[in-house]
Amino acid sequence: MEVFLNQLVYFAFLQSLFLLVIYTFSSKIRASINPYLLVLVVVMMIGLLGRIWIFTFDGIQRLYSLAEYSVFLFGATVYLFTKSSLSDRNSFTVKDLIHYIPGIVYAIVVSYYYVFAPRELINQRFESGELFRVVIVFMGTGLIVNFTYWFKAVQLFLERKKLLSHESSYSVKFGFFQNFLIAVGLCLLCWLTIYIIGIIGESWIEREARPFIWLAIGFLILFISFYTIKEPELFKASNQLPSAKYAQSKLTGTELEKLKLQLETLMEEKKPYLNRSLMKSDLADMLGVNKPDVARLLNEKIGMNFFEYINYFRIKEFIELAKMDKTKNLTFFGIAQEAGFNSKTTFNKSFKKIMGTSPSEYFSREVV
Repeated sequence: MEVFLNQLVYFAFLQSLFLLVIYTFSSKIRASINPYLLVLVVVMMIGLLGRIWIFTFDGIQRLYSLAEYSVFLFGATVYLFTKSSLSDRNSFTVKDLIHYIPGIVYAIVVSYYYVFAPRELINQRFESGELFRVVIVFMGTGLIVNFTYWFKAVQLFLERKKLLSHESSYSVKFGFFQNFLIAVGLCLLCWLTIYIIGIIGESWIEREARPFIWLAIGFLILFISFYTIKEPELFKASNQLPSAKYAQSKLTGTELEKLKLQLETLMEEKKPYLNRSLMKSDLADMLGVNKPDVARLLNEKIGMNFFEYINYFRIKEFIELAKMDKTKNLTFFGIAQEAGFNSKTTFNKSFKKIMGTSPSEYFSREVV
């Protein structure tokens, strides 16, 4: 197991170096990649460096604590990565450095207290039990910091996801990013479990298992970085978030009624819902109003949000198309795409919500 773990550590570390080289020499990658992703890779390299030092160079055992420098850096970077990916900003700011202050302070304290302290002093602290108590405090604080930043990242993600669901007529690719945060949360949960086991008297389990946790997080980051380089559009959802330039709606009740009739005519005659990438801003432009006006119209006069309203018309279109001879050779999803859907899951959920049954059950009843 030890040999296998060491090989995995080497692999993760070398892959990290490879990604940094790509970033350094490829201007195309530099222009598209989120800079905080590179910070994550560097943080994980620090996390793996301590173990590499021990089994490669037969170094001083306490230099293994170099790996712990990344403890207070990880959660902050996950949060900043999430924040910058789901906002219009994709660069470093001086203000963001505040989040790294705990990590810097932690690195200074660990260096002074343990890494560069005299061996005799470390032995005294170990024999008296002081070292164990300090490590428990350090790791506990690190867990609190990481979980706090992870919760902040999840909260931000859910807010942006909900916000965007009211702006687009299609399901945005949030699944990949959602899985990333879930995986990070599971890693932190495993770390917490092992930490608690160490406190209650099995500290050797915590020491032996900690490298596996950091290795898992390392591979997670490498996986994310690979797909960010391969498919950078996965993290471009921020471009579709509502802009602050729109003023609040000031339409009167009579004007809203008139706008409702105008919208109904537009939907029947021009069928904008056939556009698979239709946004609320697109519909607002067609009506000659702003997005708050459209949102207020849908909420007060129709009782649906934008996503539900557009998919309602797509379902109607789907049913009409499915009854035509020209679509007999198409699958249900093929017809749904003709009606404006770009996701099979969204289509099935919308159909069941509106019609109360699945497409196959609905048309089997029609035949009967």
